[in-house]
Amino acid sequence: MLMVPAAGGRRLAVSEFGAMDGKPVFYLHGTPGSRLGPRPRALVLHQLGVRLIMFDRPGYGESDRQPGRTVSDGAAHVATIADALEFDQFAVVGRSGGGPHALACAALLPGRVTRAAALVALAPSEADGLDWFAGMTRSNVTEFSAAHHGRDALAKRLRLAAERIQADPSRMIAALYADLTDADRRVVADVGIRRMLVSNFAEAFRRSADGWIDDVMALTAPWGFDPGDITTPTRVWHGAEDRFSPAGHSAWLGGRIQGATVVLEPGGSHFGALRVLPGLLPWLAAA
Repeated sequence: MLMVPAAGGRRLAVSEFGAMDGKPVFYLHGTPGSRLGPRPRALVLHQLGVRLIMFDRPGYGESDRQPGRTVSDGAAHVATIADALEFDQFAVVGRSGGGPHALACAALLPGRVTRAAALVALAPSEADGLDWFAGMTRSNVTEFSAAHHGRDALAKRLRLAAERIQADPSRMIAALYADLTDADRRVVADVGIRRMLVSNFAEAFRRSADGWIDDVMALTAPWGFDPGDITTPTRVWHGAEDRFSPAGHSAWLGGRIQGATVVLEPGGSHFGALRVLPGLLPWLAAA
């Protein structure tokens, strides 16, 4: 793990996986999540010649909290880490809550981001013509609705959940299970993926629930950029049966991002993004 100094005297916790001499690809974790989130196996990354960089967003894991952060701040975080690692250019991919942060990089770092991808991402809460909650599981509707009532209302809901997960990280998977489609359950049944998910949640809440709370607040507030301004080659993928971030969100993003390639996979679901990522990495690293 590398601790990278950031603005305001804060630090960002960074981990790297795969080929250290490979093409740099930033992989932005979901919500909640951490730099230890589920990722392709090391052998796969080496075979693809990919150097995968993951970091804890502020407030998660070992990264210091940044009160009031926005989705657009994600671009500054990636740029800071890229400078520390001496990358002039790089690709970026985000899964779930990391998707909007990856798009922020594409929009705000056009000279540095070579290619971008967003997997099972959310659209902005003010997206014109999108019924934002349509098809979303009740727990997520409740969570995101609480954010509209302010941080205190959201914190009241999430802190207790985070404390339970801290005590037993596997509880997060159990809590999600009822909302998983059959396709998701097949993915999560993989022993290696389950092990990474448990490590992911344990690290996410190492210190507090602040990262989770700040993530949800940022995702439901104005992002600080317009996806329509993205000119970087971008791919958008979503499982059509996703109940956590419904596929209509990616359909909206794909219609907004200039020249985006959009795949809405019939029968696919939220955790299907983990299956899709290895096949997407060669495209991301090719630029």
